[in-house]
Order: sequence, then C-alpha cells, then structure tokens
Amino acid sequence: MLKQTQQQKLLQKLSPQQIQLMKLLQVPTAVLEERIKEELEENPALEYGEDAHEDEFKDPQEEYSGDDDGDDEFEPDGSENEYDNIDISEYVSEGDDDIADYKLRDDNYPDQDENKTIPVRVETSFHEHLLEQLGMLELDERQNAIAEQIIGSIDDDGYLRREVTAIVDDLSFSQNVATDEDEIKELIRMIQEFDPPGICATDLKECLLLQLKRKPQDDPGVLGAYLILENYFDEFTKKHYEKIQKGLNMNDEVLKEAISQIIRLTPKPGGNFATLNKAESYVVPDFFILNNNGKLELTLNSKNAPDLRISEGYRDMLKEYDRGDKKDKRQKEAVLFIKQKIDAAKWFIDAIKQRQHTLLSTMESIMGYQREFFLTGDETTMRPMILKDIADITQLDISTVSRVANSKYVQTEFGTFKLKFFFSESLSTDSGEEVSTREVKKILSDLIEGENKRKPLSDENLTKMLQDKGYNIARRTVAKYREQLNIPVARLRKEL
Repeated sequence: MLKQTQQQKLLQKLSPQQIQLMKLLQVPTAVLEERIKEELEENPALEYGEDAHEDEFKDPQEEYSGDDDGDDEFEPDGSENEYDNIDISEYVSEGDDDIADYKLRDDNYPDQDENKTIPVRVETSFHEHLLEQLGMLELDERQNAIAEQIIGSIDDDGYLRREVTAIVDDLSFSQNVATDEDEIKELIRMIQEFDPPGICATDLKECLLLQLKRKPQDDPGVLGAYLILENYFDEFTKKHYEKIQKGLNMNDEVLKEAISQIIRLTPKPGGNFATLNKAESYVVPDFFILNNNGKLELTLNSKNAPDLRISEGYRDMLKEYDRGDKKDKRQKEAVLFIKQKIDAAKWFIDAIKQRQHTLLSTMESIMGYQREFFLTGDETTMRPMILKDIADITQLDISTVSRVANSKYVQTEFGTFKLKFFFSESLSTDSGEEVSTREVKKILSDLIEGENKRKPLSDENLTKMLQDKGYNIARRTVAKYREQLNIPVARLRKEL
C-alpha cells in the first residue's frame, strides 16, 4: 500500500564554498603555490598584485570578517528580467579602488627580496642513475631493451621483486622481444655491479651479501659477516648470537667485528635517492617561532600571504559597460560572466585570508598552551593537550583544528615539528597530577637508551621503574608506547 507523508528534518550541509575552504585549509605551504596557480589559470579575473604600497598591507586577522558574500555559484538563466536588472554599482563605484586594490599581504611576515635568485633543486632519480650506468655497457639494441625492462622492474628501495619468468613474459608481450631466463639472469648479474651496491637483489639477504662482496675479502670482519649472512641469516635477525658462535666456532671479538660490518650495510640501497616532484620529500615550515629574550614571537611563512587582487582589465570592462548607452543582450551576458568571475576571485582571496587567520589562531593557541616547551625544548615540560583544548580556545570546530594539526609544520630553535607532535593524552601520577603521555614516552626512551645492552630491560622491568618514578602505568601500556617509539623488544636490543 502506497502512502504519502510530509516530514520536517533539520540537516547540516556544507556549501561548495565551505568544502573548498576546508580543502584549502588542509593544503600545506609546500603545495599552496601550485593551488594558487591552478586558480589563476581557471579564473582570469584573479591575478597577482604589483607594486603594492605599505598602506595597502593589512593583517589578515583584522581584515577577515568571516562573512562569505561571494556569488561564485551564480549562473544566468537567460531571462529578460535578469538581464534588465544588472547592478554593477558595487564593482565600479567612483573613487572606489577596492577591486583593484583587493590585495592580501601582511607586513609582519619576514621580508623577501623579490629580485633574489631562488635556488631550484636539480636531482637525478634512482632509475635515471641506473640507466646512465647501463649506457656504459657494451650491449646490442636487443640486450639493451631487456636490461631497461629489468631496471624498470626495480622498485624504489632497489629490489627486483618481480619474478624472472614474469619479466620474460613482459618482454614477449609488450615489446615483442624473445628471451629466456638464463639471459635475464646474466643481465641481472651485470646490473648488480652498478652503484649503489646491493641494487637489483631479490631479498634483504642477497642485498647485504652483494654489498659485502664489494669490501676487502681478506678482512676477518667482512669474512665473518659473509659467513653469518650466508649460513645463519635467520639466527642473526633474531639475535641468537650463541648459536652463531657455536656453529661457526667464532670468538666474541670476531663476532662483534662481523656484526659491526653488517649493521653498516644499507638495507634499502635505492632509498638514498630522493623522489622528484613530491612535496613530501622535504618539509617546508608553515610557522616560525623565535624566542626573543623570553618572549615568543610567531610568524607565518610568507608563502601563505600571496599578493592577490582582482584584474584591472575586468574592472575596466565593467566601467565601459556602465558608461555605454546601448546595452544589447550579448553585452549583458558578458557582464554577467565578468561578475561571476569577479565574485569567484573575491571568494578565493577571502578564503586565503580565512586560511591565514585560522592558521595563526590555531598556532598561537598551541604556542601559548605549550609555552614551556617552546622556551626550553624539553619534552618533559609538555602539557597534556587534545584537539578539543585548542578548539575551545580558538572557538573553531575540532575537525578544523585536526586539519591544521595533521598537515602543518612549525620551525623552532629546537627543530622542526609537525603540529600533531604537540598533542597528547594525559596520564595521572601517584600525587593525582596529570602529565602528558609524551613526557612518559621521553622518560621511557631515556631508560632504554641508558640500559645495559648486554642485558636489556624487559617491559616488566621498565614498568616497575616508571611506577617507582610515580607514574601509574600498566605493562601493556609500556609495550604500546615502546612500539609507538619504534623500539624493539628487549631480546632484539641485545648487543655484545
């Protein structure tokens, strides 16, 4: 039976502008310039400002009002009423240069010399490095094609994890090159002679052995390391040194030297080559904090304050339309398009301002909350702090604070940190005082660093030592913190 009813619902939906603003807020400084370039290409009414005057520079916190009166979603429907009611007074008011001077700049940002030459990183990728060495081999065209296929199958860590039979099939189907496993293996052996040592190995054991073959073979430590990896690789990874010594009849001194040789090897030979065109390969700080005689000074990276404005040409077109007497439908359509682009440009500049305001507001609250850390650099002085604490101070939504904390970095006198670093839960002491879990992790890390490596401390012993210091903590919590610090269990921390 069909039934028709009416219901009222209260829903919260984000407008397209709000969604774009959230995405813009999440963009780190390293890729903000690319995002602005995309907007400049899509919207001809938006452009970079030139010859900005000091009196035009404004603080984004003072200038931003939080109101979004842009109409970038406006689309003309073609009705006569719509074309007859075009109002462009707000765009071409006499003596009002708000559009031309609709700029965004803050004189509190570090000065930058516009004429200064900015260095650009020039790098050779890992695979390009291998192909350069391939050119030094005397191979015919067919062998060269096979070798290039092998190099292309090597992953970024330097390993050839693709089966030889699969490479044979790839060459047959994709390049119509007939080969066999023996020829592939021979070329693999030749590529394994390339730099860096250890590349084109199928697993970690082969990678380390290839590196050892490059070292002097008459060195007892190198020979011992080779025998350990070749015959007792699993025992070595589990640090069963007694079994290795017994099997190889090796004394403590030789074993220690052999282990020293192994730990100096590189498990990921391809990892030393940076990947081009990835913002994640290096960190660009979003904030700078300076301790000026006990007074913390916060500045936002100047790349977050681009000098943007509405195009002069677009304003002139509106003025020409306003002065003209004959206004046909085609002219009115053009004006509606111009208004739409100007409104979109205004919204984007407002969004950049709000982004600056939100970043500064959030970072100022974090700086005030963790003032002692920014003054001393001592992790044990950090207070318990969760997203809600900063959200309450800034009057921002928790999700907004999370977006800032997860993608932004701050440079201090003690290093560069992700904002997420400053957030931690609380743990109570015997006296009832709440301390940051990061403080507990720092003490745990110090205890492990100072332990006797011949007899590393177990999680149970570490728990007891922390409890003796007044921290109410369970053994499973200690194990969790140790794993978060990427510290292995006691047996794997054992050294000779």
